[in-house]
Amino acid sequence: MSSMNDDQQRQIFDWWVKEHRGLLFKIVHAYAFSAHDRDDLFQEIITQVWNSIPRFRGESRVTTWLYRVALNSSLSWTRKERRHRGRTEVLDEHAPVLREPVPPQNRRLEWLHEEIAKMDHVDRSLTLLLLEGCSYREMADILGVSENNIGVKINRLKARLIEKSKETTAHEL
Repeated sequence: MSSMNDDQQRQIFDWWVKEHRGLLFKIVHAYAFSAHDRDDLFQEIITQVWNSIPRFRGESRVTTWLYRVALNSSLSWTRKERRHRGRTEVLDEHAPVLREPVPPQNRRLEWLHEEIAKMDHVDRSLTLLLLEGCSYREMADILGVSENNIGVKINRLKARLIEKSKETTAHEL
């Protein structure tokens, strides 16, 4: 997409965000855990999506491109936030006291988000892609690994989540 004007960029941006908002939010929820952080990360991703539009050449699917932009933005944001976290950890410890408790909407979904958040960035990305319904080929393209590697990792992730789910269920009874 060479030389485009602002109106063209705005149209593409609006369409991409409208069509793929769910994917972007899944990534945000996997990397940011408070409402404030999710807002910050979403803004960062949206900014990077806007900036990336002129570089999109159509050599991959839009979802693949957006996932890469969102993932790279999330990893960058996470590194930056980690450097600044030390200054705010004291307040974070008291945050639950300062907020009104909100009952969980769906405990199973909340548990899954918590487990995804504990994963390293490759497993986290792979899990999100799997939940998004991407093919092994798409996952391999996005993550830069072989399809066989994707299959092995997915089987291990599923087994690990099933085991943790059994442990969690046993402790909650």
